[in-house]
Amino acid sequence: MKGVLGSIAVILFVIIAFGMFYYSSYNRLVKLDENVKAAWSNVDVQLKRRADLIPNLVNTVKGYEQHEKEVFEHIADARSKLMGAKTPNEELKANTQLESALSRLLVIVERYPDLKANEEFTRLMDNLEGTENRIAVARKRYNDAVTVYNSTIRSIPYNFIASKMGLKPMPYFKVEAPKDRSVPKVNFGTVNDNKTSMIYGFSYA
Repeated sequence: MKGVLGSIAVILFVIIAFGMFYYSSYNRLVKLDENVKAAWSNVDVQLKRRADLIPNLVNTVKGYEQHEKEVFEHIADARSKLMGAKTPNEELKANTQLESALSRLLVIVERYPDLKANEEFTRLMDNLEGTENRIAVARKRYNDAVTVYNSTIRSIPYNFIASKMGLKPMPYFKVEAPKDRSVPKVNFGTVNDNKTSMIYGFSYA
């Protein structure tokens, strides 16, 4: 009788221990998932904030250069995709396209000293610079959250629980170099003498 009771006690202990572990692991994964979503929300806000600045910036540049229709169309297309993105993957892809188009636009700006001295353009570039700084901060926080989340859901035994919860790896927010080597790379945080290179430092691979 004592042996039976002992076996039952062991089984109950194992069940309770497993239940406690599952409960704590589930809550940890929920917390990490929410951390990633909150961090992405901050990124999303800043990307949309930048997208809101772009139409006025484009219109200002159009006043000096009417013949770069392809660049203006690429910017409008990428902005439209970003604003309509439903997932982080879609938004990150659209953002890469938008950054490439913006870098082309700012190359055009370099041809017009009067444009760079324009008060409206200067104000827009100041706002864009501040937004780029906010994006950089939000990007780091998001990537940090994704690192912890992705590594956890791939680790044993969390991977078993994560699969039951339907959790999948989240994409990192990477700044990609352009495929076309003739296109200037977007280099955030480079400070030069003028506002355009303060936002995007131009260098060629």
